[in-house]
Amino acid sequence: MSIGGSTIEAELAGLSPWHAPAPAIGATERGQRLDRARDRMAEIGADALLVNAGPSLRYFSGVRWQPTERLVAMLLLPAGKPLIVCPTFELGSLQAELEIDVDILLWEEDEDPVALIKDALRPGAVLAVDPLLPFLWSQRLAGSFELTSGAPAIDGCRMVKSPAELALMRQAKQMTLEVHRRAARILAPGIRASTVKRFIDDAHRALGASGSSFCAVQFGRATAYPHGLPGDQQLEEGQLVLIDTGCTIEGYHSDITRTYAFGTVADDVRAYWALEKEAQAAAFDAVRPGEPCESVDAAARAVLERAGLGPDYRLPGLPHRTGHGIGLAIHEPAYLVRGDRTPLQPGMCFSNEPMIVIPDRYGIRLEDHMYVTDTGAAWFTEPQHALDRPFA
Repeated sequence: MSIGGSTIEAELAGLSPWHAPAPAIGATERGQRLDRARDRMAEIGADALLVNAGPSLRYFSGVRWQPTERLVAMLLLPAGKPLIVCPTFELGSLQAELEIDVDILLWEEDEDPVALIKDALRPGAVLAVDPLLPFLWSQRLAGSFELTSGAPAIDGCRMVKSPAELALMRQAKQMTLEVHRRAARILAPGIRASTVKRFIDDAHRALGASGSSFCAVQFGRATAYPHGLPGDQQLEEGQLVLIDTGCTIEGYHSDITRTYAFGTVADDVRAYWALEKEAQAAAFDAVRPGEPCESVDAAARAVLERAGLGPDYRLPGLPHRTGHGIGLAIHEPAYLVRGDRTPLQPGMCFSNEPMIVIPDRYGIRLEDHMYVTDTGAAWFTEPQHALDRPFA
């Protein structure tokens, strides 16, 4: 597929809601998640698990709320219904979103929600808390309970995706890849990054997402900065284009980056693009169940270091980890980075993005996502094929 040559109007007109949407997560699967969390609670010796509002609460209950200064959380006990702590005035909204059977503990604005948790547990109980629970609440719970990290129960469940989760993620990623294809076709000299971002958001909406969950559009020198530079760039002939964007389907994220040439670029750019692709392939090939996550990062880094880049995080080279877990959060455990010895398991999902940065000149990031199988890794979407024909 050539770059440029089309219009925003034509590309948006060619889009319609996704043809085969993946089913939403059902009540049966949510019940299985609660059972697994209880098993993990027992393994760490916890009497209860407190799950804060955010992606983890959504994972277990379907409630999509983000955390605020008001405590909204699920208290999971070894048996019986989960308990949801919630402000009284939010009761109707909570009931409209709940996808599991719970008992609700309500508190008024002038009351202490921590008192509800204290009433539900014996003094001195071992309470596993969400690693993302704000310090404010952890501090107030610490005087009554023995606190321990709830990460083994929460992240331990969320890291390994079910077939239903994989299907939702596959849809989100395929949609974003289609948006990438069309974004490349609207490029022309002088187009502004903000125009491309608006198109990408509109294209995600046209496919049935609620817009882009994020979008970075970088041209030329700005590509040398992993998260870009301030300002609204205009595209010029002979520049690299780096676009990193994603959407969500039923809360599950996509996150795909493409780097390609707009016009003719120098030979060193081509050589480093090929090296980036080799490093991405090495990371993919290193995935084996039972191996530590850090081994994948080491495989990608070895390719770059053999070519004289780095070592470690030095530039020119790879300034960040090779990849991150992804699911209901765009970045979530585990991580493909030195020091993360979490064993790879079938169902784990990761970005694969060993970016090469040439300081103050350009950067090349190819980001696709993969999931662990019984024998290795599988791609959600096909990686980029070539520098000049990114979607051939």
